[in-house]
Amino acid sequence: MKADCYELLGVARGCDDKTLKAAFRKLAMQYHPDRNPGDKEAEKRFKEIGEAYDLLKDPQKRAAYDRYGHAAFEAQSRSGAASGGFGGGFSDIFEDIFGEMMGGGRYSRSDGRERGADLSYNMQITLEEAYSGKRAQIRVPAAVSCSDCGGSGSDKGTEPVLCKTCHGTGRIRASQGFFSIERTCSTCNGSGRLIEHPCVRCRGHGRIQEERTISVDIPTGIEDGTRIRLSNKGEAGLRGGPSGDLYVFLSIRSHEFFQRDGANLCCQVPISMITAALGGQLEVSALDGSKIRVRVPEGTENGKQFRLKGKGMPILHQQIKGDLYIQVAVETPQKLTKRQRELLQEFSEISNHENSPRSHGFLARMKEFFEGMSNN
Repeated sequence: MKADCYELLGVARGCDDKTLKAAFRKLAMQYHPDRNPGDKEAEKRFKEIGEAYDLLKDPQKRAAYDRYGHAAFEAQSRSGAASGGFGGGFSDIFEDIFGEMMGGGRYSRSDGRERGADLSYNMQITLEEAYSGKRAQIRVPAAVSCSDCGGSGSDKGTEPVLCKTCHGTGRIRASQGFFSIERTCSTCNGSGRLIEHPCVRCRGHGRIQEERTISVDIPTGIEDGTRIRLSNKGEAGLRGGPSGDLYVFLSIRSHEFFQRDGANLCCQVPISMITAALGGQLEVSALDGSKIRVRVPEGTENGKQFRLKGKGMPILHQQIKGDLYIQVAVETPQKLTKRQRELLQEFSEISNHENSPRSHGFLARMKEFFEGMSNN
């Protein structure tokens, strides 16, 4: 029994499209194969949530699913699944209500054309490529339409003939009492046509396996886990049917210096204790390659952030950018010489609570707190 699509995505049945999309993106990032290498369970989960989202994002498919559940999409392959009404099976009800919603129904079977399967491709890019955008070339193995027969499956100069068993409908109907049972025609396998003279190249399938080079446009500001749909770039349809779609799932490699938070970037920069105490300047590089001078004021504490407006990531489909946050990490001196130790010891002797107000104040308050407890 298939899992409930809403439960797979963790959303309520009446949720809006925005909530549905947000739930899918969160789960897609969690179970993405690149983040779970070798994890078969994660790979299975990733596929299930993708299929669930593909179904629910389409208003017509979602309406069918809400009314009939998974049975709405299994009806066409059942042999003898009656609806319980008189004179017709469940597939008749489904087709009468939704017509060619799933790519044809009874009308598509009359000429045997079937839509090709959708394909997925996992693509990894750098943060710089997500910042600037790019046009990438990917190679995708897929079933493509046979050029010799034009996808028909028949040899040159010939055409498929009408199936005499089902008279081109692809279905055989038989009455059993009050019920009308419909099943796929076994002679033509539901295509409604028979190939008497198969194409030599594709052996009557109408398709051949081939590796194609496809261009993918990566827009600026693209986020990790984004799915790009390339219409009609999936597998070729059967017997000249329409091609499926290609879904490119993007993941962004971790950067050596920058961490991304939405449209903002964060970079941790170590500074010496001297620079933190006396002040100074830092020169940092932004993701666009520009150099930026950051003034470090006297008495800067560890973890202090400096905001560089407009130096973050571009926002997808907008002309604005996020911000870059430089966070300083004050470094404690290491491997001191004798003279350096003497100078630090001298500084310690002449320093007072005004030089380190937080530490002195904290210790004083702690002492007072515990003395009060002992007196009680």
